[in-house]
Amino acid sequence: MISAINLSATGEFFIAAVAMFVGMFMLMPILFGLAQLLGIYTIVEERQCKVYVLFGKVVAVIDQPGLHLLILKLGLKAPLVNFLGKCHNLDLRTDQAYLRSTPVNSEEGAPMGIGIWYEMVISDPVAYLFKNADPRGSLAANVGNSTVRCLSNLKLASMLENRHPMSQTVRNEVSPQSMEWGYSLGSVYIRKVHFRDRDMTKQIEEKVVNRLRQVTGAIKQDGVNQVSIIASTAERQAAIEFAKAAAMRPQIVGAALQKVSQDPDILRALFETLETQNIIEGQSVITLIPKNSPMMGQLLATGPKG
Repeated sequence: MISAINLSATGEFFIAAVAMFVGMFMLMPILFGLAQLLGIYTIVEERQCKVYVLFGKVVAVIDQPGLHLLILKLGLKAPLVNFLGKCHNLDLRTDQAYLRSTPVNSEEGAPMGIGIWYEMVISDPVAYLFKNADPRGSLAANVGNSTVRCLSNLKLASMLENRHPMSQTVRNEVSPQSMEWGYSLGSVYIRKVHFRDRDMTKQIEEKVVNRLRQVTGAIKQDGVNQVSIIASTAERQAAIEFAKAAAMRPQIVGAALQKVSQDPDILRALFETLETQNIIEGQSVITLIPKNSPMMGQLLATGPKG
């Protein structure tokens, strides 16, 4: 009896688990999908906008993130929008673009190219959808035209150095027109200014290289001159000091000999030492003859030389 009760309880638990699984993972998504298809509710993501159009008219613009009940916003039109109307999903996140090498001419006539980077964001979804067929392309053309119109005929030095004022000038020129198309222009920054003529670029590079070579040669020559001056000064000072030492040597030696000459024994020993040293350092041959051997001296004197 107890085992039958346990089996029935287990069967009921299994049936309940299967029913919950089917309901949560199969029936609920189907029900939510049907509710969304019928226009009962919609979900708007962060930085997203939904524009509902019915019979050529804008009936709702929802740009706040979260869950929205279309029944409360559209009334009886809610079920018809998804079948007879259209829903436009717009991305309100900040976008950016880069225009490469917009051609301008400097005041000196140099053909220059300007690379300009800018940000834009949709500020008016309705104007973005219906006032311009290609608002992004129109904004890019407007930025390019404003760059050419505002930055042409500037001095070459100003064009190469003052990028921030030029960026502000282009932004102030573009912003009013872009607002009419539902685009809000953000930051504008000129990232690159370069020469468009390759021959001119090559000539400038050659001039810069030649100038660098001249400067490098001048620096090397100046270094060599400085080293020569230092070396000659050092040699002159060394020669002066050696000359002073050579001039003082006789005086020092004479003073020392004068002190030595005051004692005859020391003087005699000194000169004998100097004579012995000269004999040792010389190339002469010394023959030692024992005392009381006069015949050996005579034989050596009369013998062959060497």
